Amino acid sequence: MVAVTNTAGSTSRQRGGYTKGPAIAAGIGLILLWQAIIVVFGVPSYIAPGPLEVIKVFVDKGDVLWLNFWPTLFEALSGFLLGNGIAILLAIWFVHNQLAERAFYPIAVFINTIPIIAVAPILVLIFGNGYTPKIVIAALICFFPTLVNMVRGLKAVSPATMELMRVLSASNHEILWKIRLQSSLPFLFAALKIASTTCVIGAIVGEWIGSNFGLGALIIEATYNFRSPLLYATVFLGAGLAVTLFTITTLIERRLITWKTPAVH
Repeated sequence: MVAVTNTAGSTSRQRGGYTKGPAIAAGIGLILLWQAIIVVFGVPSYIAPGPLEVIKVFVDKGDVLWLNFWPTLFEALSGFLLGNGIAILLAIWFVHNQLAERAFYPIAVFINTIPIIAVAPILVLIFGNGYTPKIVIAALICFFPTLVNMVRGLKAVSPATMELMRVLSASNHEILWKIRLQSSLPFLFAALKIASTTCVIGAIVGEWIGSNFGLGALIIEATYNFRSPLLYATVFLGAGLAVTLFTITTLIERRLITWKTPAVH
């Protein structure tokens, strides 16, 4: 058994290496293509800087970038926790109260149909230019996918399992903790991986509407002042934040879930 386990682990590591290789090669290829286009067509720096110019910004303007990075990180994480937390609690309520689901689920759908760019100015008017509207925007953009997936996951328990729990006289609380939550985890993490990237988008959009700090504000400032290298560097930093949060969420999923429901891919 030990030998088989080691072989499986080795195979898994090899597969992981193979899957990372093409992505790294593709990334390097795109950067080289980007530099080649800049050189061949003589694109001015204020329109599209080369990768070397963007790297230089990280060196020369690193203090400015990181000063604006931390507020965006705080807003994105706070919105992620707030939006997903409310969505999970509502999903549990909906599963145990069909009347509540019929009453409030359509309202959640309606809120989700409103473009976030239209909601942002209203929230800024209500809460001002501080952290609060950005956190609320990030929470709103995370909320609906998690609510939908969590409701589906909590209801994904097989009828046979539910019948067994009733035969054993299990309470709703016991069914929730021992059966429903376990069943919902793959669905939940599918939504959390989406939310881990969209929360960054929500925070940046909120900073576009009204803020003097954060990556969103820095993007606006660099755009209007034709500081293209700084603009590109800020965009890459925001993308890096989203990828990092996605990776952390994926790693947590792998530690917590060693199985997956067939309906989840």
